[in-house]
Amino acid sequence: MKHYGLIGFPLSHSFSKKYFSEKFEKGKIEDTKYDLFPLEHIKDLPALLHKHPDLCGLNVTVPHKINVMKYLDWIEHDARSAGAVNCIRITAESPVLAAFCGEVGVKGHDFKLEGFNTDIYGFETSIKPLLKNHHDEALVLGDGGAAKAVKCVLDNLGINFKCVTRKPFPDHILFSDLKPHHIRQYKLIINTTPIGMSPNVDECPPIPYEAITNDHLLYDLIYNPEQTLFLKKGEERGAATKNGYEMLVLQAEKAWEIWTSKEKHP
Repeated sequence: MKHYGLIGFPLSHSFSKKYFSEKFEKGKIEDTKYDLFPLEHIKDLPALLHKHPDLCGLNVTVPHKINVMKYLDWIEHDARSAGAVNCIRITAESPVLAAFCGEVGVKGHDFKLEGFNTDIYGFETSIKPLLKNHHDEALVLGDGGAAKAVKCVLDNLGINFKCVTRKPFPDHILFSDLKPHHIRQYKLIINTTPIGMSPNVDECPPIPYEAITNDHLLYDLIYNPEQTLFLKKGEERGAATKNGYEMLVLQAEKAWEIWTSKEKHP
């Protein structure tokens, strides 16, 4: 039995289990299953792997995309640059994990943990066909684990960006300081926050929507609901809009490609 799963907390709105379970069924991929592993504390990862020694790969979601990195033996370049991992391939012996197992009194297993960020691939592949020449500056709403993948893609594409956050950070803009002139300047606006996610569908990021025009592109990483209030307000002003569903599908397929690859890493 090949076993895959998702770690994060909470996992009440999981896309991955439904997607992979249907993929295995439709593709007649036998002796393979996908489970949810609600993991409140990342320090419990060694115990989880000890309990499920048949795991071959894991997806990683909030709040562990950053802190999981210290448990990994190898991290791909883009994931390291982004500072976040959302996909783990489990292969051979793991000296790093063995040390953590020892610290928490859990017997180690013969596996190696490799970290990737398939959000980077998913977001870049999804957004590139929508970009126009005037989308050369972007506002990134939020600065959590998902934002790290978005920022990596914007860097790779040569798009200048500013992060917008509720709390002050160097070189960020506060939501409370955001003015119409910011919206007019930045024609690409990407929501990486959970604001507007079901069931809170009547909420949206607090930005000056009145300054949005038909030159704007609004991208929301949320996929449930299909059209968030953020996207609806943008569409009402003539902006092009896109939700995060295609990105999720693309990153999931990339994860599957990684898990089933025979490529060896140091």
